[in-house]
Amino acid sequence: MKIKILVVDDELSMREFLSILLEREGYDVTVAGSADEALRTMESALFDLVLSDVNMPGLSGIELLGRIKNMSPETAVLILTAFSTSEQAVEAMKLGAYDYVCKPFKNEEIKQLIKNALEKQGLKRENVLLKKHVSERDSFCGIIGTSPKMRELFDMIQKVAASQSSVLILGESGTGKELAARSIHTCSPRKSKPFVAVNCGAIPENLIESELFGHKKGSFTGAVSDRPGLFEQAEGGTLFLDEIGELPLLMQTKLLRVLQEREFKRVGDAVTRKADVRILSASNRDLESQVKDGTFREDLYYRLNVVQLVMPPLRERIEDIPLLIEYFCRKFQVTGQNKPASITVGALKVLMNHAFPGNIRELENCIERSLILDPEVISETSLPKQLLANKAPCLSGDCDIPESGMQLEPMLEELEKKYLMKALEKTGGAKKKAGELLGMTFRSFRYRLAKFGLDSGEE
Repeated sequence: MKIKILVVDDELSMREFLSILLEREGYDVTVAGSADEALRTMESALFDLVLSDVNMPGLSGIELLGRIKNMSPETAVLILTAFSTSEQAVEAMKLGAYDYVCKPFKNEEIKQLIKNALEKQGLKRENVLLKKHVSERDSFCGIIGTSPKMRELFDMIQKVAASQSSVLILGESGTGKELAARSIHTCSPRKSKPFVAVNCGAIPENLIESELFGHKKGSFTGAVSDRPGLFEQAEGGTLFLDEIGELPLLMQTKLLRVLQEREFKRVGDAVTRKADVRILSASNRDLESQVKDGTFREDLYYRLNVVQLVMPPLRERIEDIPLLIEYFCRKFQVTGQNKPASITVGALKVLMNHAFPGNIRELENCIERSLILDPEVISETSLPKQLLANKAPCLSGDCDIPESGMQLEPMLEELEKKYLMKALEKTGGAKKKAGELLGMTFRSFRYRLAKFGLDSGEE
């Protein structure tokens, strides 16, 4: 299904230009000549992104932005204007605009901004789906997992969320570091304020300072207007610096000063601004090694690393794989399909045995690929060939389950029940030891036994 974009501008030439430019990129584009026309259009159609001019007859683009966020909070909005002011920019950001772009703009600039905005909105939608389809007992603030390591992580997030301290989130690529950062923000007193995320490795070195702190008109070539940076956009909320290990040394020095003094200046501006922002950062690199080899400042490392969270790789929480499969089956469910896809026992064995060097992102890719080939059943034949080379022995012993597949939920319950009984058998009925074999507390093990009517009440 194509991504739908609504272009709102009172100038016909601009509407036609953007329509042609974006349709060439593969987007489904609708145009409107005024804010009123745009609102009427949105009453009968959903849009992924709205690209709106500010100065138009009737309602302004800023007023339209407020209406859109009330009608469709998940729709991303980019504001365009030929007459920019810092007041308008700040107001637009406060109302929920993704960004504020000055005319004239470069084609590549607007295409990249749209791509970034859509990626951010996609993550927000994933969080909504997680909350909708996965029960509270299986997730925490959108992070799916019931394994002991994830429960420890959830407990840690709850503890650090209430503080104002900086948090450093470490983990391999694809383990969900940004999702953990969003969870900290969601559980914090700052949850009603903005959460702003930036990948430090994705910004050209000569633009990082402007991106973080903003710039004053004329401060460098291309600075055609005053522009607030990410620190201002995140005012009162949380700024997440992903891949912090990619930050150049000069910017590390400037970031350290902001963290120490809680103030900054825009590029080319003499005005000092306060920074009421909580900093969360993440890296898949070994920052301690970078400190030793001189590529990362030691004082900044300790300033960022007040509290450290480590995201466990998927291979260390394989008991969460079935829950993740269930979520991805729902996420990629074909529109109009009555129920999510099922998975065969053979396919589940293969996935449970795979090391997943790409972690959750790799698992998601596997499920999406399988459902493209067969929207109803995930089988061994629909999985990537490299996974089949690592086929596992049977996870649950003599499983009396048809190879043609079945619904995931009852299958998982049956597997869980078999593991509980097998653990009790191995420990001669000692529940505490059986729980330890499965990485559970005694209380959790007793709860699961009771769920299946297996708890005799004895210790």
